[in-house]
Amino acid sequence: MYGNLSEFDGYGDADLAIRTAAANPHQLVLMLFGGLMDELIRAKGHIATKRYERKADSISKCIDILNALTSALDYQQGGDLAQQLAALYDYCVYRLYEASNELSVEKIDEVETILAELRSGWEGMKS
Repeated sequence: MYGNLSEFDGYGDADLAIRTAAANPHQLVLMLFGGLMDELIRAKGHIATKRYERKADSISKCIDILNALTSALDYQQGGDLAQQLAALYDYCVYRLYEASNELSVEKIDEVETILAELRSGWEGMKS
């Protein structure tokens, strides 16, 4: 019906590259949160369907994004807020390691709830 879709494989990557190049730091953080939330949903799906290797890949991507968010914090300008965000990101990483080892959707749900609150705060800020 659609023919050979392989010619469109790079479209998503190209679109992401264009959006990333045009984004300001605030927009980049929101893009990271969007990707992180999507990957958390995938990880839960992989646990539910017993695709454990794919679950590990999804959890790893989530941890990479959390580490990127942590490394992007400006501790000089952000002060206590940056320290608190770093602590929350670290906590989420810790819980994701536990979720991965225990195959716990509930622990991913906890991380998702924390990050949804943080994302909401970022969305409420002016870019």
